[in-house]
Amino acid sequence: MIIGEDEKLLELKQFHLLKEGFEVVKFESLYELEKDLKDISLIIINDIHPNIDGMNFIEYVREKDSNVPIIFLAEELCEKEIAHAFGHGADDCLIKPFGLVELLCRVKALLKRAYGFTQEQLLYENIVMDLNQRTCVIDEVEIDLTKLEFDLLSFFIQHKNMILEREYILDSVWHDSSMKKRTINVSVNRLLKKIDPTNKHNYLTAVRGIGYRFG
Repeated sequence: MIIGEDEKLLELKQFHLLKEGFEVVKFESLYELEKDLKDISLIIINDIHPNIDGMNFIEYVREKDSNVPIIFLAEELCEKEIAHAFGHGADDCLIKPFGLVELLCRVKALLKRAYGFTQEQLLYENIVMDLNQRTCVIDEVEIDLTKLEFDLLSFFIQHKNMILEREYILDSVWHDSSMKKRTINVSVNRLLKKIDPTNKHNYLTAVRGIGYRFG
């Protein structure tokens, strides 16, 4: 359920959630929410709404003895507002602006924590990885990856925007941190030739003396 959002942004978020297989409903009244709350798996709430105060709304949901996960969308990086959201019962908080891929990842993480929902896909920009079928599609074209290349790319996406040491990559993907670091360099270069042969996207950045940063 999405509550209190600009109509165009709401339609955009709804489209991406529907594309991922979620059923999305819009909030109309407290009566309807109270009636249907037992059927809601997750709530996304924006504090900007003409008739509803976000903090009071979160309290209202919690007073109904509902453990439904709640993601609160904050307008800016305001520590006081974030603290209030968590204090009133929110499970997660996103600061605007944020990417839709990040929103999807937060939704799936909360569902997994609350209900054991298993993430089946990894999304990053134009990359879609199906973890069950072990397929990788980039710009709607399936890319043929070896088992190692698939594991390496999925590892990078799961740790995007983080500086990863070579030893940590070896331990996590190869499960052997004692291997030569050059092993990573060779495998990364082969992977990049497949997923970004023209260096158009610059997915990966080498961090001298440390390792790599994806994203």
